[in-house]
Amino acid sequence: MKTKLPAGWGEVEFLDCLEFEASNNKLKIQQKDFLEEGEYPIIDQGEKFIAGYTNDKSKIYSKKLPVVIFGDHTRIIKFVNFSFALGADGVKILVPNKHINAKYLYYVLNKLKIPSAGYSRHYKFLKEIKIPLPVKDDKPDLETQQKIVSILEKAEKAKEWRKKADELTNELLKAVFFEMFGKYFEGKKYLKKIEFFCPNKKNSIKAGPFGSSLKKESYVKKGYKIYGQEQVIKDDLNFGDYYIDRIKYLELENYKVQEGDILISLVGTYGKISIVPKNFEEGIINPRLMKITLDKAKMNPIFFKYLFLSPYVKSQLEQVSHGGTMDILNVGLIKNTDFPEIPISLQNKFASIVKKVEEVKEQQKQSKEQLDNLFNVLMQKAFKGELVV
Repeated sequence: MKTKLPAGWGEVEFLDCLEFEASNNKLKIQQKDFLEEGEYPIIDQGEKFIAGYTNDKSKIYSKKLPVVIFGDHTRIIKFVNFSFALGADGVKILVPNKHINAKYLYYVLNKLKIPSAGYSRHYKFLKEIKIPLPVKDDKPDLETQQKIVSILEKAEKAKEWRKKADELTNELLKAVFFEMFGKYFEGKKYLKKIEFFCPNKKNSIKAGPFGSSLKKESYVKKGYKIYGQEQVIKDDLNFGDYYIDRIKYLELENYKVQEGDILISLVGTYGKISIVPKNFEEGIINPRLMKITLDKAKMNPIFFKYLFLSPYVKSQLEQVSHGGTMDILNVGLIKNTDFPEIPISLQNKFASIVKKVEEVKEQQKQSKEQLDNLFNVLMQKAFKGELVV
């Protein structure tokens, strides 16, 4: 962090900011011993703030709080102000001295660009840095540190509220779905196979061409798009740039996509599904995708997407796969799955609600970006001495 600091600011060696580094191998708990629930949270160097739980009181860190946790392998930094147990190897417990606000140190370290050394140790890089600090009477100014922390905490809280609002929006659609259609999942009165909702049995449900029909040698720089698993996983059908020429396209015309087609990834995590939009590139699916062409007088594609992702359909597919994780799907599994026959007017009503919620989610996305940008600006200013005068 080589920034020219204003008057009233200085730099302190990282190690001079610490009272001690409190990692202790006796406290460390192996991941195999983590509990899903327990009396004491376990903090490790992973992305999840709390990695698991333990009931072993002898493993609890009992020294000075709050502390900053540094992932020696991952470079992940956490602020902890409660009793905790320590995850296995690679966690450093940083205890600031009396001149350093612990949350201030946490924010500073998050601002740093610590170089990646793979799965090597990174604490050596921290030892080489200097921490920018407000100074008063030749000593670190705790009052100004706290003012900076208070501003950044408010900005961070706004980000948390935004994230919570996004989660609630997603839960809203699930709640609306089951409120509107819950009765149709009871018993077998309304159940039909997928082919009932398709215009014809021959080409409405297909996996991509296998064998010699579609080889990489057939690819061209521009032509008819090859839709693959990557687009569906990323939920971005504009992603990717594999094409075939017109001759190959006409040869594989039975695999072409149409507006409103459902595309489902056959390999990978269950639930990767997309709907072909109005403005799409003409093309075909590859062997890792399945397409379903629906009779829109019987099944709304937007409704089908939420139906396919519902616990009702997922549980059927898991039963057929003998309790597997649904990493692999195929046409046969889908054809043998029951789907409820629901009035198209109700489906369309739900689809209209989804579109309105998606508009709100887009606004939320823009709001999130604005909040992220604001927080980053505040972080930039905070440690250049420009946030608090």
